[in-house]
Amino acid sequence: MHNKTIEQALKELSTSDKGLSQQEAEERLKQYGLNEIKEAKKISPWKIFIGQFNSVVIWILIVATIISAFLKEYIDAIVILIIVVLIAVLGFIQEYRAERAIEALKKLTSLVATVIRDGQKKEIDAKQLVPGDIIVLETGDKVPADSRLIEVFNLQAQEAALTGESQPVKKNTDVLSEKMPVADMKNMVFSGTIVVSGRAKAVVAATGMQTEIGKIAAMIEQVKPEPTPLQKKMDQLGTTLGKVVMAIAAVILVTGLLVHKASVIDMSLISVAIAVAAIPEGLPAVVTIALAIGTQRMLKRNALVRRLPSVETLGSTTVICTDKTGTLTVNEMTVKKLFANGKIIDVEGVGYETKGQFLYKGKPAGIDEIELLLRIGALNNNAELKDNSLIGDPTEGSLIVSAAKAGLIKEELEIEYKRIDEIEFTSERKMMTTIHKRHGEKIAYVKGAPEVVLKLCNYAYINGKAKKLTEEGKKEILEINKEFADEALRVLGFAYKTLVDTNPEKNLIFVGLQGMIDPPREEVKIAVEKCKKAGIKVIMITGDHEITARAVAKEIGLTGKAITGAKLDEIKNLEDWVEDIVIFARVNPEHKIKIVDALKKKGHVVAMTGDGVNDAPALKRADIGIAMGITGTDVSKEASAMILTDDNFASIVNAIEEGRGVYNNIRKYIGFLLSGNISEVLIIFFGIVFGLPLPLTATQILLINLVTDGLPALALSADPFEPNAMSRKPRKQDEPIYKGLNPFLVYYPIAMTIVALLVFSWFYFKKDNLLQAQTATFLTISMFELYQAFASRSTIYPAFKVGIFKNKYLVLAVLSSFAVIATSIFIPSFGRFLDMAPIGILEFVVIMMVSSIGAITIEVSKHVKTRNELVEA
Repeated sequence: MHNKTIEQALKELSTSDKGLSQQEAEERLKQYGLNEIKEAKKISPWKIFIGQFNSVVIWILIVATIISAFLKEYIDAIVILIIVVLIAVLGFIQEYRAERAIEALKKLTSLVATVIRDGQKKEIDAKQLVPGDIIVLETGDKVPADSRLIEVFNLQAQEAALTGESQPVKKNTDVLSEKMPVADMKNMVFSGTIVVSGRAKAVVAATGMQTEIGKIAAMIEQVKPEPTPLQKKMDQLGTTLGKVVMAIAAVILVTGLLVHKASVIDMSLISVAIAVAAIPEGLPAVVTIALAIGTQRMLKRNALVRRLPSVETLGSTTVICTDKTGTLTVNEMTVKKLFANGKIIDVEGVGYETKGQFLYKGKPAGIDEIELLLRIGALNNNAELKDNSLIGDPTEGSLIVSAAKAGLIKEELEIEYKRIDEIEFTSERKMMTTIHKRHGEKIAYVKGAPEVVLKLCNYAYINGKAKKLTEEGKKEILEINKEFADEALRVLGFAYKTLVDTNPEKNLIFVGLQGMIDPPREEVKIAVEKCKKAGIKVIMITGDHEITARAVAKEIGLTGKAITGAKLDEIKNLEDWVEDIVIFARVNPEHKIKIVDALKKKGHVVAMTGDGVNDAPALKRADIGIAMGITGTDVSKEASAMILTDDNFASIVNAIEEGRGVYNNIRKYIGFLLSGNISEVLIIFFGIVFGLPLPLTATQILLINLVTDGLPALALSADPFEPNAMSRKPRKQDEPIYKGLNPFLVYYPIAMTIVALLVFSWFYFKKDNLLQAQTATFLTISMFELYQAFASRSTIYPAFKVGIFKNKYLVLAVLSSFAVIATSIFIPSFGRFLDMAPIGILEFVVIMMVSSIGAITIEVSKHVKTRNELVEA
């Protein structure tokens, strides 16, 4: 409708400026349906719970539970089952908030609409609106449906939530060209946006799912969330683990049948028992607990995580796509430059905080030179600022703040300079005049577009006096205006006159210019620099103008190509271009999804930040969607995986650091737990190959998994993060989670297998006591694991560099495990229940000393690899 005249629009919608008849409206309601967002089918709590079992590792554990029960190893079966249920319950609790994006969209629609039907103005439920209805809009109204304006009286609409436009949009009834971004459709108003000033009449062009918000709702439904990098890696690990376990079980079965001539049933039971022993039952539980602890740590750093795996996803992020308005910027217009008395003056401060200096060439400027300019800005003004909160137009709010920085308080000025008349701003006039009375004298204050105001000026205010303004002088002022505009400042010109005639807008005295912008947050520049250091690319995606986006990007340190949404539409293979682009301006919601998809095709893990309705589909499509907690709409929050509670871009960097820390800790558990299980399987496997009895009993294996491995693993979940996390580049998306863990998963198991089989053989052949030999093997494996727990404090650096005893929970867990081990060996009445036999003190001490070989092997490997690296405190 934006490309049609008012008459054409009314004709196409079969209506008139007198509105529809009630009967016709009811007929159309049957045709078009209610003006509401259709709710997607809700995900049931039961489906969320079942979804927790959608993991290869969990499937393996379930199979292990069934097999353990079949082998009558009921304790093993019960323990594994409890772990599986615990994992599912923890995940369910975190994700039960589920997908309520469509419900949130419904909150954006108006409850009541003012409509003209049968020629009469009346209020109806907004759900009853149909295309062709004539609606009436007033200041403060929420627009009930997408509509073509037919009458406008100084109408401005706040559309930031829909388009990303930071300033209220001045509306008109002009005919526009057909291909036009939503943000530039100034003859249209859109469902869910707010009328901030003026009034209007409009004809409803689209309702319900056909509105721009409705289209976004449909896009959200179509976007299917993909598995997170961690989920993919854990499934990859589970698949690898499953294949290895099956291969080992098969080899043991064949070896037993061919070498030892054992029965098929006996060897089947033994091979299955070994396969069960190879599964690290505690790994998924420890990973889930680590992620849950990560969410709590992130919350303390102003990041609320809605889905557990998203904690780790942050750590693998390679690109952050961020909205400009309210995310990189403060979403508060701020005067940054003045031109008065022939001088350009910089204004410090950000947002509506009334603190900040005026600087001329880096030194404090005299307030007397700018006092009149600031006074006009404060008095020719209909906005109000209360407790740093603005009521009214953001541009006028910035003028109140700039005056307050010089000690000129609007409320106090209005007492001294009482307003007695006003000529309001219109889009045609592009200026506003207020008339004030002071000591019996009338003064006209004027503000508006600089070129318009200058045409009405014959004088300029220089050094406290009105001097003749020449054409050359006007050109110089317009050059300054262009200079300000090139820096993406919105510029207003200011003038005044003492009224001695009846025309307050003639023979004016030009006073100066004020240039304002929605400035970057002060901490964003540092955050962007940290991202660069961490190997993370920052891309600005905004509905705002390119020149504004470039100016903000320059201030925060973003450099690279910029393109508009219109140019984006012309690019077919965006993935071939996207690596070089850092600014996307004047974009629509569809563009944002296109950008995210292009980045994903290039192998990036994409985080998308945003606060508006227009961000929701891309938030959901991204690997991790990050919504703003304070300024964010309900829609963006519900579509996101994480919410910033302080709306601070810098908090994203903190969250990424936490995510990397959590991932590194998960690698610690994998290194610690898997190495033990691999070693146990190798010990049993080679024992059978060499014709030895089983080196461990089933009870001893369970005790190792639960006590020797389980307690330290839980303590490692609270371990401080690896040093230098933000100095390393993001890991590759296809990189296995166990990459770089050779000291843990290869060298250590080899060392343990050799030592454990030697110990078993010595006790078995020398003392001819199988249970004592199994007990000595149990002690060897347990002590290997307890030493390794301290080596696992870092998978990158030697333990002495990160502090061997820094984790007090780990020290306590190791001491507790050691106490259980010693008690089971030296107290026969207790040991009998755990398949233990007493061994001598000297033998106990020798085994303790020899068992340190595994941890020493790991520590030497890490030292060789990182000997030249410095560890940050």
